[in-house]
Amino acid sequence: MKRILILGATGSLGRHVLEQAVAAGHQVSVLVRNPAKLPTETRALITVHQADLGQIATPDLAALVRGHDALINCAGMVTEGQVFVDLVGHIAEAVESLPAMERPVCWFLGGAAALDIGNTGRKGVTLPKVRDTYWPHGKNYERICASPLDWRMLCPGPMVEQPALGQGRMRISTEHLPVHIPGLARALPAPLLLLVFASRIPQMIVPYADAAALMLAHLEPADAMSRHRVGLALPEGMRGKKDTWAARPAASSSAAA
Repeated sequence: MKRILILGATGSLGRHVLEQAVAAGHQVSVLVRNPAKLPTETRALITVHQADLGQIATPDLAALVRGHDALINCAGMVTEGQVFVDLVGHIAEAVESLPAMERPVCWFLGGAAALDIGNTGRKGVTLPKVRDTYWPHGKNYERICASPLDWRMLCPGPMVEQPALGQGRMRISTEHLPVHIPGLARALPAPLLLLVFASRIPQMIVPYADAAALMLAHLEPADAMSRHRVGLALPEGMRGKKDTWAARPAASSSAAA
């Protein structure tokens, strides 16, 4: 059993993390703006803290983090641009302010565009069109990579409400996309590499439930996922489908990575 603090527990991914963490018998705390959005049957089984994550003072957030073995951040959206970058920086700063022995394992959420594209030496966030929306994932990776925290960044493709396939069936990678990229892609100019990257996205449209299970399976300090970007893809030969694409840059977001 782990003492877990979940941020963004009422969101699409956060709900799955919360449900699975409670079902696994973990001691769960959540920080939410609106506790009424939590499942009624779950509230009595967890500790609920009410606050706006973006507004809570760093020392107050650090005090909430203290005493937990793991922190799982599902809060924030890449379409919020600099707001999302500031949110991740705020969380990291709060945890960093704790003595080293009191810092929990930290999971942050990124996206497939933050992963290396095969052996090309490039990431999706460096490609035209992709960077216009997904540049915050690159900034957040730079921030936590420079941190002393025991962090992990989950980098799935689009996530959907579908039944879990199970960790034994999913393709899981560290640092690189969890799908095959031909060696010749290294020589491609950015516009053509973008086509290769985009063609692999359907393989990385994964269930929220599988993404949640992957994070909860790796909560031990300094384990195989420690200080790595982690990719997740469907079994070989499978393709996913996302009916609604909501990833659009917010009008107020920054225009450059």
